[in-house]
Amino acid sequence: MPYVSTDGARIFYTDSGGQDRPAVVLGHGFFMDLSMFAPQAEYLEARGFRVLCWDARGHGATDSDPEQSFTYWDSARDMFAVMDAAGVEHAVLGGMSQGGYAVLRAALLAPERVDALLLFDTEASDSPEEQREEYRGLFAAWTNPEVPIGQLSEGLAGQLIGGTVVDQSPWRYKWAASDRTAIRAAAQTLIERESLLDRLSEITCPALVLRGEHDGSSTAEKSAALAAGLPASGPVVTIPDAGHAANWTAPDLVNDALGEFLTRLTSSPVR
Repeated sequence: MPYVSTDGARIFYTDSGGQDRPAVVLGHGFFMDLSMFAPQAEYLEARGFRVLCWDARGHGATDSDPEQSFTYWDSARDMFAVMDAAGVEHAVLGGMSQGGYAVLRAALLAPERVDALLLFDTEASDSPEEQREEYRGLFAAWTNPEVPIGQLSEGLAGQLIGGTVVDQSPWRYKWAASDRTAIRAAAQTLIERESLLDRLSEITCPALVLRGEHDGSSTAEKSAALAAGLPASGPVVTIPDAGHAANWTAPDLVNDALGEFLTRLTSSPVR
């Protein structure tokens, strides 16, 4: 399995291969891993795209020190390291939730490497103090082995994933088997991230902003602010009846929106 070493981490990634194919790089949300993009990877690969997915620090099969602090700027550099290892000079970069925080920073760090952005259930703002306190409570409980995982995962699955019990079950099983302390540094990164709202105008590549209708985290207001701040973004695409992980629970609708966007971007059919 492919890994690439960066400053402070050994990043796990997957690569569908094909040097002459347009590339799409996808970064997952918090408490998730690269497998959350399986429906999009299958869709894109069937339409001639090369797809790279990677596990963020503190998640999945990536090796990182849970006590070593980092920022989403570091995560953006991790993404570029994956691209470098795969021999990909530029790509469409996609991210869900915290993955979106990384790709926005990637577009600011190296705009020449970013063909377009796919922003799923994410935002450009920081967290208000009330939300930071909620995060601190959640992460303190999550990393405490005396708190039963079932007690935490039941509520979290509904908020973080949405959909049905069937949609949520694979993630609840993964959480139960995971090292719950691995997210410590990642949790601090999430809590302390800064707002990029005043820098969005610098990101001039095409962008797709998409959210689930019932996403209580990336709200309609936050998504609208993100789309409005990006000069080459269209209106927010809202996936009906979906929650925070719309790409997982409503993959067909998300893939339709993705296909339409990439069709316009490449001027050739991808359906």
